Amino acid sequence: MLSFMKKFAVAALLFAVSAALPIASLAAAVDASMIPDGTYVVKVEKVQDPMHLLVMMDNGVETTLAAKSRSFENVKVNDKLKVSLIKGVVPVFQIQ
Repeated sequence: MLSFMKKFAVAALLFAVSAALPIASLAAAVDASMIPDGTYVVKVEKVQDPMHLLVMMDNGVETTLAAKSRSFENVKVNDKLKVSLIKGVVPVFQIQ
């Protein structure tokens, strides 16, 4: 009986770990240059410096955005931004 319980505990632990792996991979950051050009709404998670932001996109993708000409100096954590993304760089944005 004890052997069966040990096997069951190990199996349950392996199942829990394998179920958690896909969830952990969802939070991985994506290189902004891999995101198709377009307009996106993002939520600011961290202002790294006036030219770089760590953001969460509406689809759950996390990425670091770089400003091209206009800096992010007026942006704060938890702000919602509408950004245009061209080759991984933000030429224009609007705080919503």
